[in-house]
Amino acid sequence: MKSVTSCGILFVVLIAISCQPKTDQMSMTLAQYHNHQDSGLRAGGVKLIPIHTPSGDFKVWTKTIGHNPRIKVLLLHGGPAGTHEYWECAESFFPQEGIQFVLYDQLGSHYSDQPADSALWTIDRFVEEVEQVRQSLNMDSSNFYLLGHSWGGILATEYALKYQQHLKGLIISNMMSDCIAYDKYADEVLSKKMDKNIVDTIKKMEANGQYADPRYMELLMPNFYAKHLCRLTVWPDAVNRSFAHMNSSIYVLMQGPSEFGISGRLENWNRSGDLGQIKTPTLTIGATHDTMDPEHMKWMSTQFPKGRFLLCPNGSHMAMWDDQQVYFDGLIKFIKDVDQEKM
Repeated sequence: MKSVTSCGILFVVLIAISCQPKTDQMSMTLAQYHNHQDSGLRAGGVKLIPIHTPSGDFKVWTKTIGHNPRIKVLLLHGGPAGTHEYWECAESFFPQEGIQFVLYDQLGSHYSDQPADSALWTIDRFVEEVEQVRQSLNMDSSNFYLLGHSWGGILATEYALKYQQHLKGLIISNMMSDCIAYDKYADEVLSKKMDKNIVDTIKKMEANGQYADPRYMELLMPNFYAKHLCRLTVWPDAVNRSFAHMNSSIYVLMQGPSEFGISGRLENWNRSGDLGQIKTPTLTIGATHDTMDPEHMKWMSTQFPKGRFLLCPNGSHMAMWDDQQVYFDGLIKFIKDVDQEKM
């Protein structure tokens, strides 16, 4: 009878242990989180990754913060040809949750090589770059979360359509799946909220190619950017640095002269009909005051077999800054839910 009782107690204990949430099993000390396991010279997580392209070999800048074998988030900045700098705000949220993440400047951006070959600036070439970065950082389907913001959302979508077998989770932040619809939203909804004379002046300057005229940005900044790009009264230093370091030649080639609609190589990009092919758990993040239609982003979440939508009610395009708590609370919950297989 004693042996039976002992076996029963042991059985209950084993069941209790097996039912513990996976995050408890993965609880980490500070030493474990900050153990990058670097070999040789330690560089604070910075790694220049070789990228092979049809135009030659180049290097891109990455910086890994933290260590978690189950959760590794690669952050794709917007632009195209913006920088990782506006993602520095993640350093105030991810470490305390034990989330490993990687800041990354795509090829052509400020901290990475900037080759002057326009043939490089295509979606397909950028997708192959992300795949090479993934391989170099030893990410796989057991830990790899890809978070793309704005243009990075286009890139993340395209990556998932080709390489979703390597993904654990996908986040598309502040980017519609149809650039034609994005342009229409800017023209038919957002521009209608602006003074007509200002809109007419902006469009006239664009038609005349006066993008470098200081007056052009003087009109866009208070009337469009301050309302729909970042609504903070004083823009954070990281945001200002990111915009100051923008590679304008690549940006104009792919996006067009501004965020006021789209007219570059991405103008006709549309993957709305293909979203159902992405089986990876996917979060879409929209914001009430965004340059992107939040209702479209809500609809996108219904097209993924495992989709979820997060709305930042006080946010704009840079909702990770101007609706910060809502943005990161929802993002972190999604990451943890995927890790605990609740998605």
